[in-house]
Amino acid sequence: MLTPSPEADTPAASVRAATGAMVLASQGEGAQSGVAGMQLLIVDDHPLFREALASAITLAFPDAALHEADGIRGACEVLGRETGIDLILLDLSMQGVSGFDGLVTIRARFPRVPVLIVSGIEDPRIMREALQRGASGFVPKAVDKATLTRAISEVMNGALFTPPDLAGAPEPAANRKSPLAERIARLTPQQMRVLMMIRQGKLNKQIAHELQVGDSTVKAHVSEILRKLEVISRTQIVIETAYLDFDKSQNGFPAA
Repeated sequence: MLTPSPEADTPAASVRAATGAMVLASQGEGAQSGVAGMQLLIVDDHPLFREALASAITLAFPDAALHEADGIRGACEVLGRETGIDLILLDLSMQGVSGFDGLVTIRARFPRVPVLIVSGIEDPRIMREALQRGASGFVPKAVDKATLTRAISEVMNGALFTPPDLAGAPEPAANRKSPLAERIARLTPQQMRVLMMIRQGKLNKQIAHELQVGDSTVKAHVSEILRKLEVISRTQIVIETAYLDFDKSQNGFPAA
């Protein structure tokens, strides 16, 4: 597993990025009508960059309501309090955060809110892993304002966004996953029911009670779900399947 390097996002680097963002923000291009009135949460532990990013966003989207947090705990508090957040702009490298833990935590607790990574790290491998872990887009902190604006607009419209210069880098064949729909189709009807309960936050004992099976049976189902979905944890199960409509999917499965 790749780990974002803290050296790529030092305070000095963030100040330089923030300064550039402020300059770009002054070149405002006008609001994007498709995302008027949205609420955004900026999560970054450098106040200067948060200020610069907020300025750029305000010029591009004057009607947007902005919230800020300086870490994952603060972000979760805001998300718990402000239920109308439409998009999270998240830095990967912050004090007290290891690797992708911050992204995984937010996606697990608030899977319906899309996350756009805004990072000082410009590594295609890090970008791909962030997307695999549930991010809806990735932009380096050094991008121009037009690219940032486009990234926000596309993610808000349900698309994935990656900058062309990073997206064009070849991906190692060993890292490629099968399409999610194909992986979901590998599940048996009973595994699909277990998956739905995992997404609801139920423990193995609760699942066993509802399905009237033993704990060991549930553990076996969970192991098979992890293997078939090509993930390594229950948290990743929730993230990978966050946008699937299982109420409709379940209709296609016969009773066990």
